[in-house]
Amino acid sequence: MSEHTPLGPWIRRFLLEHVVAERNLARNTQHSYRDAFALFIPFVAKMQKKSIDRLAVVDLSADLVRRFLADLESSRGCKIATRNQRLAAIRALAGFVGEHSPVHIEWCGQIRSIPFKKAGRAVVPYLEKAEMDALLAAPDRRTAQGRRDYALLLFLYNSGARATEAAQLKVRDLDIRAACVKITGKGGKQRLCPLWPATVATLEGVMGGRSAGEPVFVNRLAHPITRFGIHTVVERYTLQICAKFPALATKRVSPHSIRHSTATHLLRAGVDINTIRGWLGHVSLDTTNIYAEFDLEMKAKALAKCELPPDSKPKKRWRDQPDLMEFLRTL
Repeated sequence: MSEHTPLGPWIRRFLLEHVVAERNLARNTQHSYRDAFALFIPFVAKMQKKSIDRLAVVDLSADLVRRFLADLESSRGCKIATRNQRLAAIRALAGFVGEHSPVHIEWCGQIRSIPFKKAGRAVVPYLEKAEMDALLAAPDRRTAQGRRDYALLLFLYNSGARATEAAQLKVRDLDIRAACVKITGKGGKQRLCPLWPATVATLEGVMGGRSAGEPVFVNRLAHPITRFGIHTVVERYTLQICAKFPALATKRVSPHSIRHSTATHLLRAGVDINTIRGWLGHVSLDTTNIYAEFDLEMKAKALAKCELPPDSKPKKRWRDQPDLMEFLRTL
């Protein structure tokens, strides 16, 4: 009976067979799914007053899913984006179970009918050119750590790489002679990105004599730097320049902000949107179009400054030009 089908084996199959073996989803996505169930399963067990190992598939009712999502926002203070991430994991599990167990198709439909909550589009956080230049100038390059930090910040700005992509970068991914880097992004997709001569020279200086399989960026213990370590580097130098640029206090500056800055500055430099899509490794052009829309807003503001002053004499309207009207009637 479907009412007694245990939940545990299905979650194991979903995470191991579907997420890893079949879909080969990124490690961050795997961790996101794992964390979602680590929160959801104890919540269901508490609501159903059962031990976790005695939960059945149908104990994950649509009503409990909705209550769990509401609890994420009210008790844990999660944003809508986090709520939707948790729901995506639960819906994916329901789809997997329904595909392999026909008796659970109705249950699957009930879970997958729970809609994602619509959230307003957040403003794209990016740094102005002067702010980015100040961030790059902040590390003390007289020290080994300062040189490493400068190389990291310069690479992030040059390539538009995500924090995870920079953390996983290996020496073999750099082609010094061709001045380019191979970046492995989400889902194992790879892209080539050109490097500035200054970036190449800086990276050569911090890599030392490392072998091809070693990481480009390491911490003070010579261990591979993590994406959390990269976040710390960006935040540390942002604090240093906040006194000079007070506007940064209102921005949530992160490695992804530098990625947005790269895209915005490329767009302002006249690089076409499809080239920027490939540069950043976006699957869909719709994602990259966010920057185009943002830039159009800036263009509209610039256009408004070019309007005629109030005391300017307006040109004669076409209706008030009889010679022109007479000419048109003769055609």
